[in-house]
Amino acid sequence: MTKIKTLIGSVALAAFALPALAEYPEKPVSFVVPFPPGDIEDVLTRMIAEDFEARHGVAAAVVNRPSEGGPFPGAATVAQAAPDGYTVGSFVVDIPVVGPMVGVPDLNPDPFEPLGIFLTYPFVIATAGDAPYSSLEELAEYSAEDPQVLGHFGAFLLPTQATLASAELLGFEWGGEASSGTLDCNSLASGDFDVINTTIQSLLPCLDDVKILASITEAPISVVPDAPTLASIAPELNIALWNGLFVHKDTPQEIRDVLIESARETVMSERAQAVAAQTGAAVYWQDADEAMARIASDIEVTAAVNALIE
Repeated sequence: MTKIKTLIGSVALAAFALPALAEYPEKPVSFVVPFPPGDIEDVLTRMIAEDFEARHGVAAAVVNRPSEGGPFPGAATVAQAAPDGYTVGSFVVDIPVVGPMVGVPDLNPDPFEPLGIFLTYPFVIATAGDAPYSSLEELAEYSAEDPQVLGHFGAFLLPTQATLASAELLGFEWGGEASSGTLDCNSLASGDFDVINTTIQSLLPCLDDVKILASITEAPISVVPDAPTLASIAPELNIALWNGLFVHKDTPQEIRDVLIESARETVMSERAQAVAAQTGAAVYWQDADEAMARIASDIEVTAAVNALIE
């Protein structure tokens, strides 16, 4: 009996001596945005970080990691971090959909899982107001005699790929295409490009002087509600550029839950919804399971798009 009591006492002392597991979060949290500051994903992720800091009493900040290699090197830094919830990725759709194929070892196989998707960028295909066509179908017909030049933000972006694929499906060829860091009212007024693939907020100052041929979004954009979606014209191109929060697959669920609760509250707040109203972006919260299904669908659509434009 004495031996049993001694054993129980020893176990109790040992348990008492063990350090208590820290409750997340207990140190600064970094939200990695693999683009320069200033765009919609950066603005909203900063809101998420600010609210997380206020809610949990630990420092939280956005770390911008832009690169000439697109968003992929920045995403790789999140993959290399410990799966403890202190390094969170704020990623565009390209990271889980294209990332495993771009040759960055840390992204193949896909190391991430979504916490949720919170933003759809308001991408549009636009032309000048005096262009002799007002729809993609009319553009296709006009291009048979006068091929038009397309401006975009980069061939790797899914809206660009979808725009190039639309020409294949509608049976016309671009007279040329090139990337540009700025695609706005001046890009069309100057004649640098005949058609541009850009975000609607870049065109808000001249919205009355341009034509929106299509939006590359799931639903019509609030500031141009009459513009058709690209998917309504070509159902094969049902894809959009979105942004979500991601963590390493090994991150514990209880840590994910803390991040999700805070982020969901932020993006549904009045100040986040004000960003949506001002920019034409869709700001919402799509949970992890729905996000996984969306990624799987986007992978299929992207494969079909690649087959069209190769």
